[in-house]
Amino acid sequence: MTKLAEAPLDCDLCPRLVEFREKNAELYPDWFNAPVPSFGGEDARFLVVGLAPGLRGANRTGRPFTGDWAGDLLYKTAGKFGFTTGEYASHADDGLALVDAMITNAVRCVPPENKPVGAEANACRPFLTQRFAQLPNLKAVLVLGKIAHDNTLRALGHKVSSVKFEHAGSADIAGPNGTLRLFSSYHCSRYNTNTGRLTEEMFDAVFKQVRDYLDALPAD
Repeated sequence: MTKLAEAPLDCDLCPRLVEFREKNAELYPDWFNAPVPSFGGEDARFLVVGLAPGLRGANRTGRPFTGDWAGDLLYKTAGKFGFTTGEYASHADDGLALVDAMITNAVRCVPPENKPVGAEANACRPFLTQRFAQLPNLKAVLVLGKIAHDNTLRALGHKVSSVKFEHAGSADIAGPNGTLRLFSSYHCSRYNTNTGRLTEEMFDAVFKQVRDYLDALPAD
């Protein structure tokens, strides 16, 4: 039996997240209110890993980074470097598609205050591990923030200490289907952009690193 790369919509692994999800389903019955699946095709060479769905973003729309500020910046930047087609319009049926890319989260359910606890990340990690395993062409991974960075390393069977998190950092690591180039960035949250911790120019520079790396790979 193939192991799951996506959490079932009725996933009950994390009691606190289930309770929060059900509370929001009562308050906002028209929202998605379920584990948010990855977005993109399984032929992708590039995977973006975020932390968790935003309450009024992916938890509302059902698509990673869709409907909030972080998504506005992420999809705008991805488009600049040829990773999207169509127009991003902050909802899941806007016609936007990813090109050679996939976007996922380390934790698939929305957490209170956007902060999953360690036990929740641990419970959700098998889905992330399988997400990597089921991307046979994967070459580049971009982690958004230190928590996504640490969970990605653990999901791939590496010690967190094996690669230091730093903005615009990169390192080669072993993946399930070959060597991966791990890129890292501060998270594209409104807080980080409002405080100047992450500027659009800084985010562009990270995506340029990824684009240049993929473009330099030999054709299969």
